[in-house]
Amino acid sequence: MPQSRSMVLLDRMLEVGDDHIVVELTVREDGLFSRSDHTVPAWVGLEYMAQAIAAFSGYHRKCLGQEIELGFLLGTRHYQCSVDHFDCGVHLKVRAEKIIEAANDMSVFACDIKGDSIHATSTLNVLLPKDSKEFLAGKGI
Repeated sequence: MPQSRSMVLLDRMLEVGDDHIVVELTVREDGLFSRSDHTVPAWVGLEYMAQAIAAFSGYHRKCLGQEIELGFLLGTRHYQCSVDHFDCGVHLKVRAEKIIEAANDMSVFACDIKGDSIHATSTLNVLLPKDSKEFLAGKGI
């Protein structure tokens, strides 16, 4: 993933296939989104999901001998989480499964997060351009 180290929230990839990825993480107390009460807001689950998709994309690009490119989270639908925060130290597994891949570099992923008494789901719409520099320069639109 192209993020700097402090923004990388995932710890390891457990499984990857043609259409899915499973990653895990421990919610860190020293993380960018950690609060003074030793929790992370539940909405950060969207970032965990987006980073799982970034890892999926980066893995497949590397397998093809391509450079890792920036991806863009376009939106989310129906984010639901069984908790209002994640306690620091809790272990989470994030699964992202590609359900649509369009010719215009847009994709849709069904995502979920599971942990001890924790379950979150959402559908994320992402743009994974073949060349993010061209896209940002307005040549990929």
